[in-house]
Amino acid sequence: MWTLAPWRGRYVPHPLPAEQRLSAYASWCNAVEGNTTFYATPTRETAASWAAQTSPDFRLPLKLPRTVTHERRLTGAEAELAAFYDAVEPLGPRSGVLWIQLPGGFGPGDVGALATFLRHLPRTHRYAVEVRHRAFFEDERAVRLLERTLDAAGAEWVPFDTTVLFSTPPTTDAERQAWTHKPRMPRRSLALTRAPIVRYLGRDSSEETVAGWAPWVETVAEWLREGRSPTFFLHTPGNDEAPALARRFHDEVRARLGAAAEALAPLPEPVPPVAPEEPLTLF
Repeated sequence: MWTLAPWRGRYVPHPLPAEQRLSAYASWCNAVEGNTTFYATPTRETAASWAAQTSPDFRLPLKLPRTVTHERRLTGAEAELAAFYDAVEPLGPRSGVLWIQLPGGFGPGDVGALATFLRHLPRTHRYAVEVRHRAFFEDERAVRLLERTLDAAGAEWVPFDTTVLFSTPPTTDAERQAWTHKPRMPRRSLALTRAPIVRYLGRDSSEETVAGWAPWVETVAEWLREGRSPTFFLHTPGNDEAPALARRFHDEVRARLGAAAEALAPLPEPVPPVAPEEPLTLF
């Protein structure tokens, strides 16, 4: 995400060498979804570059490769997992949570495979699981089964809230594409661990996105009051204004905390998106 074209010269300096782009993004937000690892395991050199550009408390929860979650469906992927753990080791605490995104066809009948998989994962990391099968949101027995399985492993359930996106018909090309590719997920706001993770997808209209996140402001504030350490990932279909919106969400949560605002540290000061001009000189 930190290389998104609409952000260049607006939220991050441009031009900017590849090895400095994550650092510029990290001046806006203190976390980013590690989505790229879902498609390919990075090299150790790439992971080391990410580590060099961020502080140890920057949050970069990485998704396990789709070869493990979607192609092998959590079985017989020992070699791929070993290569992944070795590649991301340079990130240290930044990737303290690893993300297991499961396909839409992974349903209640597959929870046994998930339980076995979680039991055999290294304890060097914590784990968060994202499911997309409708039964896990509509069938109470399936919900309880998954919650028990995750609780036994100390793993979190990652909700993907797309209710705002699908609340009214799309009005932009990016929204129309999102309607085609994104799952219709209900809002779930129950945390299982001390470090819940949320994915929220709004609209290309900033006003609609802000209005839609109101329930999450209260939920995240309450988690903080309880001593939890949540991570909230905000998206819009085009993501053009995502950095500014993320900071606005952060500000609203701090305001909601009131006297307890110290539970949520301020975000860093953004790097100026445009380098200052050189002073004029006659010589």
